[in-house]
Amino acid sequence: MPLTSGTGAAHAALLGVGAYRPERIVPNSEVVDAIESSDEWIQQRSGIRARRFAGPHETVRTMSVAASREALAAAGVDARQIDCVVVATVSHLMQTPALATLVAHDLGTEQAAAFDISAACAGFCHGVAMAQDFIRGGSARHVLVIGVEKLSDITDPTDRGTAFIFADGAGAVVVGPSETPGIGPVVWGSDGEQADLIRSRQAWDEVLADDEPRTPHLVMQGNSVFRWASFTMAKTAQQALDRAGIGVEELDVFIPHQANNRITDAMARAMKLPAHVRIARDIVDSGNTSAASVPLALERMIREGEARSGDVALLIAFGAGLAYAAQVVIVP
Repeated sequence: MPLTSGTGAAHAALLGVGAYRPERIVPNSEVVDAIESSDEWIQQRSGIRARRFAGPHETVRTMSVAASREALAAAGVDARQIDCVVVATVSHLMQTPALATLVAHDLGTEQAAAFDISAACAGFCHGVAMAQDFIRGGSARHVLVIGVEKLSDITDPTDRGTAFIFADGAGAVVVGPSETPGIGPVVWGSDGEQADLIRSRQAWDEVLADDEPRTPHLVMQGNSVFRWASFTMAKTAQQALDRAGIGVEELDVFIPHQANNRITDAMARAMKLPAHVRIARDIVDSGNTSAASVPLALERMIREGEARSGDVALLIAFGAGLAYAAQVVIVP
């Protein structure tokens, strides 16, 4: 007897966006001495003026819950309507249980499916792609996708290549059924041959074998990452536009992973973005928050009126792995 396949919604869309930014603002002046640098050098290299660091009371769990509650309110969706919670993070320091299960419980979902994904800075865009497929395939009707990081826990404050870049925060979206297409086909992939460009300094077994175990910090070959992202990701972005049937002239908003303003500028030039396209610059005051950077940037643009409901937006993210993902979405 043949199996009956699930029937889902014809389309899916972003229904609401939420964010949580830690209370502590850390200007460049607070990080320069440890890396023998200057505010001018940091701004020239990255565009960053300040970032947010979470305090002891601000955990990946509490930040995720706060961002999720805001997204649920914006979407007009009750937590009990959430069928699945997907958390993208690399800074939940417990091997198990998944952070998503704890967040699902804290929010009051009715035993929603919940799991974490580890795709570094590209994790949120991976989560959005998965959510769309779950909804259209009938596995879920409403999916909560969260990108959260507390990178201050795994960043060496004396590392000149990373200390001024990474930061903390959380962003979330509710993805649900739609009568019209609200999320375009994903273009994603990985380049494991270059995995060493961004990685943890040590594996946990190596850490535990040390006489003085310490949390393994992130290390990055910044120049190589810059070259790869600036040009390879412009091609990926164009592929996402093509698969969505959108011309670059029809784009309203460009929201790339907030890795480096110079990378963003290089991508915009390579894509020949028209002058009317509004570009996310959340990195200036938020730093690089990895999996949280795209939803945080989207939330800021909506809140400040740079992205309006119905706008066509291109999301793209890339990071350790090297993993990447891009899709066109309609701003809720």
